[in-house]
Amino acid sequence: MEPVKTPSEREARKNSETSKKVIEAVLRDEGVLVKSSEDIERLSTRGYGVQKNEGLLLSFYEAMYLRAKGLININDEKTGKSIDFNDLLKKYESIEKNAWIKYLIYRDLRSRGYVVREGFGLGADFRLYERGEYSKDSADYLVYGVYEGMSLSIEDLTHILKHAQNLKKTLILAVINRRGEIVYYSLSNLTF
Repeated sequence: MEPVKTPSEREARKNSETSKKVIEAVLRDEGVLVKSSEDIERLSTRGYGVQKNEGLLLSFYEAMYLRAKGLININDEKTGKSIDFNDLLKKYESIEKNAWIKYLIYRDLRSRGYVVREGFGLGADFRLYERGEYSKDSADYLVYGVYEGMSLSIEDLTHILKHAQNLKKTLILAVINRRGEIVYYSLSNLTF
């Protein structure tokens, strides 16, 4: 039988779990750079970022996710000014027209326990790894994000689907409604 913990013991344990070291990073034009080798190891083993000579480069949506969770502090590399979530979103929107959509999908999938990486291009926004499968095998899924009311031709969707099938991946269509809720659909070829 396990001993019963008093409220103060539970609070102390909870505080120690949430008081993890905050990661320090700098904002660059192409993303957010983490330089500490300890932090690089901590993030890369969890499927974040891309290794560069000078450190681990996080995509904007990864940095936004970590910033929203309070796990990372970001300073502008040029000015030294602290960057908050909204500053990061504005920077991301200046280079990506669907920045908010990509972030919402990324956040939703990460919060469900999946490892989400940059897509292979040709329309795929993300590669999606099953829980516990990252670094063991290649991704089984490609995710393509759309929002309610967005025009999408059947030809474009067919092209993306063929690309996914050529890579032996399942295409997942992530549809965001006006309230920000996301519904996922698995796509396959229609045969007659």
